[in-house]
Amino acid sequence: FSHFYATYILQTHPNASKLPLKDSFTYDDYRWAVSSVMTRQNQIPTEDGSRVTLALIPLWDMCNHTNGLITTGYNLEDDRCECVALQDFKAGEQIYIFYGTRSNAEFVIHSGFFFDNNSHDRVKIKLGVSKSDRLYAMKAEVLARAGIPTSSVFALHSTEPAISAQLLAFLRVFCMSEEELKEHLIGEHAIDKIFTLGNTEFPVSWDNEVKLWTFLEARASLLLKTYKTTVEVDKSFLETRDLTPHAIMAIKLRLGEKEILEKAVKSAAASREYYTKQMADGAPLPKYEENSIALLENTVADSRLPIVLRNLEDVEEQGDLKIDEAIDAEVTENGFVNGENSLFNGTKSESENLSKEKSNRGTEDAKESSSESTDEVKE
Repeated sequence: FSHFYATYILQTHPNASKLPLKDSFTYDDYRWAVSSVMTRQNQIPTEDGSRVTLALIPLWDMCNHTNGLITTGYNLEDDRCECVALQDFKAGEQIYIFYGTRSNAEFVIHSGFFFDNNSHDRVKIKLGVSKSDRLYAMKAEVLARAGIPTSSVFALHSTEPAISAQLLAFLRVFCMSEEELKEHLIGEHAIDKIFTLGNTEFPVSWDNEVKLWTFLEARASLLLKTYKTTVEVDKSFLETRDLTPHAIMAIKLRLGEKEILEKAVKSAAASREYYTKQMADGAPLPKYEENSIALLENTVADSRLPIVLRNLEDVEEQGDLKIDEAIDAEVTENGFVNGENSLFNGTKSESENLSKEKSNRGTEDAKESSSESTDEVKE
Protein backbone atom coordinates (compact mmCIF):
# COMPACT_ATOMS: atom_id res chain seq x y z
CA PHE A 1 0.00 0.00 0.00
CA SER A 2 2.81 2.42 0.88
CA HIS A 3 4.28 1.93 -2.61
CA PHE A 4 1.00 2.81 -4.31
CA TYR A 5 0.54 5.77 -1.97
CA ALA A 6 4.00 7.09 -2.85
CA THR A 7 3.12 6.92 -6.54
CA TYR A 8 -0.16 8.72 -5.87
CA ILE A 9 1.64 11.50 -3.98
CA LEU A 10 4.12 11.95 -6.82
CA GLN A 11 1.28 12.35 -9.29
CA THR A 12 -0.88 14.69 -7.20
CA HIS A 13 1.41 16.73 -4.92
CA PRO A 14 1.62 20.44 -5.88
CA ASN A 15 5.41 20.39 -5.82
CA ALA A 16 5.37 17.61 -8.42
CA SER A 17 3.35 19.58 -10.95
CA LYS A 18 6.38 20.55 -13.02
CA LEU A 19 7.96 17.10 -13.09
CA PRO A 20 8.11 15.83 -16.70
CA LEU A 21 7.15 12.28 -15.65
CA LYS A 22 4.35 13.30 -13.30
CA ASP A 23 1.45 11.98 -15.37
CA SER A 24 3.17 8.91 -16.76
CA PHE A 25 4.92 7.77 -13.57
CA THR A 26 3.56 4.35 -12.54
CA TYR A 27 3.91 1.91 -9.70
CA ASP A 28 6.29 -0.19 -11.81
CA ASP A 29 8.45 2.91 -12.35
CA TYR A 30 8.45 3.54 -8.61
CA ARG A 31 9.38 -0.06 -7.89
CA TRP A 32 12.25 0.11 -10.38
CA ALA A 33 13.55 3.33 -8.87
CA VAL A 34 13.40 2.07 -5.29
CA SER A 35 15.01 -1.23 -6.24
CA SER A 36 17.81 0.48 -8.13
CA VAL A 37 18.64 2.69 -5.16
CA MET A 38 18.18 0.09 -2.45
CA THR A 39 20.35 -2.48 -4.20
CA ARG A 40 23.10 0.09 -4.72
CA GLN A 41 23.21 1.99 -1.45
CA ASN A 42 26.31 1.53 0.65
CA GLN A 43 27.24 2.15 4.24
CA ILE A 44 30.14 4.57 4.48
CA PRO A 45 31.63 6.39 7.47
CA THR A 46 30.71 9.97 8.20
CA GLU A 47 33.40 12.64 7.82
CA ASP A 48 34.49 12.32 11.46
CA GLY A 49 34.37 8.51 11.28
CA SER A 50 32.11 8.28 14.33
CA ARG A 51 29.26 6.47 12.64
CA VAL A 52 28.09 5.17 9.28
CA THR A 53 25.61 6.61 6.83
CA LEU A 54 24.07 5.50 3.55
CA ALA A 55 25.32 6.74 0.21
CA LEU A 56 25.45 5.99 -3.49
CA ILE A 57 28.93 5.86 -5.03
CA PRO A 58 28.87 6.94 -8.69
CA LEU A 59 30.56 4.65 -11.21
CA TRP A 60 31.69 2.13 -8.57
CA ASP A 61 28.02 1.32 -7.94
CA MET A 62 27.75 0.15 -11.54
CA CYS A 63 30.44 -2.55 -11.26
CA ASN A 64 29.13 -6.10 -11.51
CA HIS A 65 30.28 -8.97 -9.31
CA THR A 66 32.82 -11.70 -10.00
CA ASN A 67 34.83 -14.17 -7.93
CA GLY A 68 37.87 -12.69 -6.26
CA LEU A 69 38.84 -10.81 -3.12
CA ILE A 70 37.67 -7.64 -1.40
CA THR A 71 39.74 -4.83 -2.91
CA THR A 72 37.65 -1.86 -1.84
CA GLY A 73 38.15 0.28 1.22
CA TYR A 74 37.29 3.74 2.48
CA ASN A 75 39.93 6.43 2.88
CA LEU A 76 38.83 8.57 5.83
CA GLU A 77 41.57 11.13 5.28
CA ASP A 78 40.49 11.87 1.72
CA ASP A 79 36.83 10.99 2.37
CA ARG A 80 36.56 8.68 -0.59
CA CYS A 81 35.98 5.09 -1.56
CA GLU A 82 39.08 3.46 -3.06
CA CYS A 83 39.00 0.30 -5.14
CA VAL A 84 41.94 -1.65 -6.56
CA ALA A 85 41.33 -3.60 -9.77
CA LEU A 86 41.10 -7.36 -9.39
CA GLN A 87 43.18 -7.82 -12.53
CA ASP A 88 44.61 -5.94 -15.48
CA PHE A 89 41.81 -4.60 -17.66
CA LYS A 90 42.07 -3.53 -21.26
CA ALA A 91 40.39 -0.43 -22.65
CA GLY A 92 36.72 -1.14 -23.30
CA GLU A 93 36.56 -4.16 -20.98
CA GLN A 94 33.96 -4.34 -18.23
CA ILE A 95 35.40 -3.83 -14.74
CA TYR A 96 34.23 -6.26 -12.09
CA ILE A 97 34.50 -6.16 -8.32
CA PHE A 98 33.97 -8.80 -5.63
CA TYR A 99 30.85 -8.15 -3.56
CA GLY A 100 31.88 -10.55 -0.80
CA THR A 101 31.34 -14.12 0.31
CA ARG A 102 27.60 -14.13 -0.26
CA SER A 103 25.41 -17.06 -1.15
CA ASN A 104 23.21 -16.94 -4.23
CA ALA A 105 20.18 -16.56 -1.99
CA GLU A 106 21.70 -13.36 -0.62
CA PHE A 107 22.59 -12.14 -4.10
CA VAL A 108 19.05 -12.76 -5.33
CA ILE A 109 17.42 -11.02 -2.37
CA HIS A 110 19.72 -8.04 -2.00
CA SER A 111 21.16 -7.47 -5.45
CA GLY A 112 18.64 -9.06 -7.80
CA PHE A 113 20.84 -11.55 -9.66
CA PHE A 114 21.99 -15.16 -9.58
CA PHE A 115 25.73 -15.78 -9.92
CA ASP A 116 26.76 -18.98 -11.69
CA ASN A 117 29.77 -20.84 -10.30
CA ASN A 118 29.53 -19.09 -6.95
CA SER A 119 32.29 -20.64 -4.87
CA HIS A 120 30.69 -19.26 -1.71
CA ASP A 121 27.21 -20.66 -2.28
CA ARG A 122 25.65 -22.47 0.66
CA VAL A 123 22.38 -23.66 2.15
CA LYS A 124 21.38 -22.47 5.60
CA ILE A 125 20.08 -24.93 8.17
CA LYS A 126 18.79 -24.27 11.65
CA LEU A 127 19.85 -26.62 14.42
CA GLY A 128 19.23 -26.63 18.13
CA VAL A 129 19.36 -28.79 21.22
CA SER A 130 15.93 -29.37 22.69
CA LYS A 131 15.41 -28.12 26.23
CA SER A 132 13.48 -31.31 26.90
CA ASP A 133 16.61 -33.36 26.19
CA ARG A 134 17.62 -34.92 29.51
CA LEU A 135 21.24 -34.06 28.69
CA TYR A 136 20.41 -30.50 27.66
CA ALA A 137 22.26 -28.79 30.54
CA MET A 138 25.44 -30.73 29.90
CA LYS A 139 25.32 -30.19 26.14
CA ALA A 140 24.61 -26.49 26.62
CA GLU A 141 27.63 -26.16 28.91
CA VAL A 142 29.98 -27.94 26.51
CA LEU A 143 28.71 -25.81 23.64
CA ALA A 144 29.11 -22.65 25.71
CA ARG A 145 32.72 -23.52 26.47
CA ALA A 146 33.27 -23.93 22.73
CA GLY A 147 31.60 -20.58 22.03
CA ILE A 148 28.57 -22.07 20.27
CA PRO A 149 24.90 -21.32 21.14
CA THR A 150 22.48 -24.18 21.73
CA SER A 151 20.42 -22.98 18.77
CA SER A 152 22.07 -21.54 15.68
CA VAL A 153 21.99 -21.23 11.92
CA PHE A 154 24.73 -23.16 10.16
CA ALA A 155 25.54 -23.80 6.52
CA LEU A 156 26.18 -26.63 4.11
CA HIS A 157 28.74 -25.40 1.58
CA SER A 158 29.08 -25.98 -2.12
CA THR A 159 32.85 -26.43 -1.78
CA GLU A 160 35.00 -28.59 0.46
CA PRO A 161 34.79 -28.95 3.34
CA ALA A 162 31.03 -29.21 3.09
CA ILE A 163 30.58 -28.34 6.77
CA SER A 164 32.49 -25.85 8.88
CA ALA A 165 34.38 -26.48 12.10
CA GLN A 166 31.50 -24.87 13.98
CA LEU A 167 28.91 -27.22 12.55
CA LEU A 168 31.13 -30.25 13.13
CA ALA A 169 31.61 -29.20 16.76
CA PHE A 170 27.89 -28.66 17.26
CA LEU A 171 26.99 -32.06 15.78
CA ARG A 172 29.59 -33.83 17.92
CA VAL A 173 28.15 -32.30 21.09
CA PHE A 174 24.59 -32.88 19.89
CA CYS A 175 25.31 -36.60 19.50
CA MET A 176 27.42 -37.10 22.63
CA SER A 177 26.55 -39.71 25.25
CA GLU A 178 26.38 -38.76 28.91
CA GLU A 179 29.83 -40.23 29.52
CA GLU A 180 31.33 -38.31 26.62
CA LEU A 181 29.80 -35.08 27.89
CA LYS A 182 31.32 -35.67 31.33
CA GLU A 183 34.73 -36.19 29.75
CA HIS A 184 34.43 -32.78 28.09
CA LEU A 185 33.33 -31.10 31.31
CA ILE A 186 35.32 -32.68 34.14
CA GLY A 187 37.60 -35.17 32.45
CA GLU A 188 41.38 -35.13 32.81
CA HIS A 189 41.87 -33.48 29.42
CA ALA A 190 38.57 -31.60 29.25
CA ILE A 191 40.14 -28.38 27.95
CA ASP A 192 41.97 -30.21 25.18
CA LYS A 193 38.77 -32.00 24.21
CA ILE A 194 36.88 -28.70 23.95
CA PHE A 195 39.76 -27.27 21.95
CA THR A 196 39.54 -30.01 19.33
CA LEU A 197 35.75 -30.28 18.94
CA GLY A 198 35.86 -28.68 15.50
CA ASN A 199 38.93 -30.57 14.29
CA THR A 200 38.29 -33.45 11.90
CA GLU A 201 41.46 -35.23 13.01
CA PHE A 202 40.30 -35.84 16.57
CA PRO A 203 36.92 -37.63 16.79
CA VAL A 204 35.14 -37.84 20.13
CA SER A 205 34.59 -41.54 19.47
CA TRP A 206 33.90 -43.72 16.45
CA ASP A 207 30.31 -44.15 17.65
CA ASN A 208 29.87 -40.37 17.94
CA GLU A 209 31.15 -39.87 14.38
CA VAL A 210 28.78 -42.52 13.04
CA LYS A 211 25.85 -40.85 14.81
CA LEU A 212 26.60 -37.31 13.66
CA TRP A 213 27.13 -38.27 10.00
CA THR A 214 24.01 -40.44 10.08
CA PHE A 215 22.12 -37.49 11.50
CA LEU A 216 23.45 -35.07 8.90
CA GLU A 217 22.74 -37.50 6.06
CA ALA A 218 19.14 -37.88 7.25
CA ARG A 219 18.63 -34.14 7.65
CA ALA A 220 19.97 -33.24 4.23
CA SER A 221 17.87 -36.02 2.68
CA LEU A 222 14.75 -34.73 4.39
CA LEU A 223 15.41 -31.19 3.23
CA LEU A 224 15.67 -32.46 -0.33
CA LYS A 225 12.24 -34.03 0.03
CA THR A 226 10.67 -30.68 0.88
CA TYR A 227 11.19 -29.47 -2.69
CA LYS A 228 8.32 -30.13 -5.10
CA THR A 229 10.65 -30.78 -8.03
CA THR A 230 13.82 -32.80 -8.52
CA VAL A 231 17.20 -31.72 -9.85
CA GLU A 232 16.40 -33.43 -13.15
CA VAL A 233 13.07 -31.62 -13.49
CA ASP A 234 14.69 -28.25 -12.81
CA LYS A 235 17.38 -28.85 -15.39
CA SER A 236 14.71 -29.87 -17.90
CA PHE A 237 12.76 -26.67 -17.22
CA LEU A 238 15.85 -24.57 -17.91
CA GLU A 239 16.59 -26.42 -21.13
CA THR A 240 13.12 -26.74 -22.63
CA ARG A 241 10.86 -24.02 -21.25
CA ASP A 242 10.46 -20.44 -22.43
CA LEU A 243 10.95 -18.75 -19.08
CA THR A 244 11.05 -15.18 -17.84
CA PRO A 245 14.32 -13.88 -16.33
CA HIS A 246 12.71 -14.06 -12.89
CA ALA A 247 11.65 -17.68 -13.37
CA ILE A 248 15.10 -18.67 -14.62
CA MET A 249 16.70 -17.11 -11.57
CA ALA A 250 14.27 -18.80 -9.18
CA ILE A 251 14.81 -22.23 -10.75
CA LYS A 252 18.58 -21.79 -10.73
CA LEU A 253 18.42 -20.84 -7.06
CA ARG A 254 16.46 -23.90 -5.97
CA LEU A 255 18.52 -26.13 -8.28
CA GLY A 256 21.73 -24.89 -6.67
CA GLU A 257 20.33 -25.57 -3.20
CA LYS A 258 19.38 -29.11 -4.16
CA GLU A 259 22.81 -29.80 -5.61
CA ILE A 260 24.44 -28.65 -2.36
CA LEU A 261 22.09 -30.87 -0.36
CA GLU A 262 22.75 -33.85 -2.62
CA LYS A 263 26.46 -33.34 -2.17
CA ALA A 264 25.99 -33.17 1.60
CA VAL A 265 24.05 -36.44 1.57
CA LYS A 266 26.80 -38.23 -0.39
CA SER A 267 29.56 -36.76 1.73
CA ALA A 268 27.81 -37.66 4.99
CA ALA A 269 27.09 -41.20 3.76
CA ALA A 270 30.74 -41.71 2.83
CA SER A 271 31.87 -40.46 6.25
CA ARG A 272 29.32 -42.66 8.02
CA GLU A 273 30.57 -45.72 6.18
CA TYR A 274 34.20 -44.86 6.91
CA TYR A 275 33.68 -44.39 10.64
CA THR A 276 31.47 -47.47 10.85
CA LYS A 277 34.37 -49.48 9.45
CA GLN A 278 36.81 -47.83 11.85
CA MET A 279 34.56 -48.80 14.75
CA ALA A 280 34.11 -52.36 13.46
CA ASP A 281 37.87 -52.78 13.01
CA GLY A 282 38.55 -51.49 16.53
CA ALA A 283 40.89 -48.81 15.18
CA PRO A 284 42.55 -46.68 17.89
CA LEU A 285 41.30 -43.10 18.24
CA PRO A 286 43.81 -40.38 17.34
CA LYS A 287 45.09 -38.71 20.48
CA TYR A 288 45.48 -34.97 20.78
CA GLU A 289 48.98 -33.79 21.57
CA GLU A 290 49.48 -30.30 22.98
CA ASN A 291 52.07 -29.46 20.34
CA SER A 292 50.01 -30.89 17.50
CA ILE A 293 51.01 -28.94 14.42
CA ALA A 294 47.53 -29.44 12.96
CA LEU A 295 46.13 -26.93 15.42
CA LEU A 296 48.81 -24.33 14.86
CA GLU A 297 48.92 -24.09 11.11
CA ASN A 298 46.68 -21.61 9.35
CA THR A 299 45.46 -24.09 6.78
CA VAL A 300 42.76 -23.64 4.17
CA ALA A 301 40.57 -26.31 5.70
CA ASP A 302 38.26 -24.53 8.11
CA SER A 303 37.74 -27.71 10.10
CA ARG A 304 41.44 -27.87 11.07
CA LEU A 305 41.31 -24.67 13.08
CA PRO A 306 40.57 -24.69 16.81
CA ILE A 307 36.93 -24.02 17.39
CA VAL A 308 37.68 -21.55 20.19
CA LEU A 309 39.79 -19.37 17.90
CA ARG A 310 37.07 -18.71 15.36
CA ASN A 311 33.84 -16.73 15.38
CA LEU A 312 30.69 -18.71 14.86
CA GLU A 313 29.68 -18.13 11.25
CA ASP A 314 26.43 -16.36 10.53
CA VAL A 315 24.82 -16.94 13.91
CA GLU A 316 21.20 -15.91 14.05
CA GLU A 317 19.44 -16.16 17.39
CA GLN A 318 16.06 -17.76 16.74
CA GLY A 319 15.31 -19.21 20.14
CA ASP A 320 15.59 -22.89 20.92
CA LEU A 321 14.58 -25.24 18.15
CA LYS A 322 13.12 -28.55 19.12
CA ILE A 323 15.34 -31.43 17.95
CA ASP A 324 15.07 -34.80 19.62
CA GLU A 325 18.18 -36.76 20.50
CA ALA A 326 17.23 -39.73 18.32
CA ILE A 327 19.16 -39.96 15.06
CA ASP A 328 16.61 -41.69 12.85
CA ALA A 329 14.32 -40.18 10.24
CA GLU A 330 11.36 -40.13 12.61
CA VAL A 331 12.62 -37.03 14.42
CA THR A 332 11.98 -34.71 11.50
CA GLU A 333 8.81 -33.18 12.84
CA ASN A 334 10.56 -30.93 15.33
CA GLY A 335 13.92 -30.67 13.60
CA PHE A 336 15.53 -27.80 11.83
CA VAL A 337 13.70 -26.00 9.09
CA ASN A 338 14.66 -24.05 6.01
CA GLY A 339 12.84 -21.13 4.56
CA GLU A 340 12.77 -17.41 4.21
CA ASN A 341 13.53 -16.90 7.88
CA SER A 342 16.81 -18.74 7.58
CA LEU A 343 18.27 -16.24 5.13
CA PHE A 344 20.63 -13.54 6.27
CA ASN A 345 21.04 -9.91 5.45
CA GLY A 346 24.67 -10.57 4.56
CA THR A 347 27.57 -12.77 5.56
CA LYS A 348 28.80 -10.46 8.30
CA SER A 349 27.64 -7.37 10.10
CA GLU A 350 28.18 -4.36 7.91
CA SER A 351 30.09 -2.51 10.61
CA GLU A 352 32.74 -5.21 10.36
CA ASN A 353 32.94 -4.93 6.62
CA LEU A 354 33.23 -1.22 5.85
CA SER A 355 36.84 -1.50 4.72
CA LYS A 356 36.65 -5.07 3.52
CA GLU A 357 33.48 -5.72 1.65
CA LYS A 358 30.88 -4.05 -0.51
CA SER A 359 28.25 -3.15 2.03
CA ASN A 360 24.78 -4.58 2.24
CA ARG A 361 22.77 -3.27 -0.71
CA GLY A 362 19.42 -2.74 0.89
CA THR A 363 17.52 -2.21 4.11
CA GLU A 364 14.89 -4.47 5.58
CA ASP A 365 12.19 -2.40 3.84
CA ALA A 366 13.83 -2.89 0.46
CA LYS A 367 14.15 -6.67 0.46
CA GLU A 368 10.99 -7.24 -1.51
CA SER A 369 11.76 -4.45 -3.95
CA SER A 370 15.29 -5.61 -4.66
CA SER A 371 14.24 -9.18 -5.27
CA GLU A 372 11.52 -8.06 -7.65
CA SER A 373 13.75 -5.95 -9.85
CA THR A 374 16.14 -8.55 -11.17
CA ASP A 375 16.00 -7.62 -14.82
CA GLU A 376 16.34 -3.91 -14.20
CA VAL A 377 19.47 -3.89 -12.08
CA LYS A 378 22.86 -5.58 -12.31
CA GLU A 379 23.35 -8.68 -14.37
